[in-house]
Amino acid sequence: MRAKLDESMPNEAAVALRAAGWDCDTVHDEGLGGAEDLRLGEVCRAESRVLFTLDLDFADIRAYPPGEYVGIVVLRPPKPSRDAVLSLLDRALPVLSSEWAEH
Repeated sequence: MRAKLDESMPNEAAVALRAAGWDCDTVHDEGLGGAEDLRLGEVCRAESRVLFTLDLDFADIRAYPPGEYVGIVVLRPPKPSRDAVLSLLDRALPVLSSEWAEH
């Protein structure tokens, strides 16, 4: 399972994904901080990585058709905070890991 974290995600999310067995890159690791959404989408598609983000722009299936990406996960906790995002990711990881186990 291969993932990439958008700059909107806390750094601790990479630690959580790696602990769950994901090969996880971040936009900061690759010098993509501040990259336009379309560029980030292209990189994720080329690298066959699931994108994890808080950015609602990635939820637009007209701009990011699901069939063209391994996956895009847009996390939206009710009260946005680092802890809320990490808690939501922790709860979602078992389901997400089983969904993308073959990637």
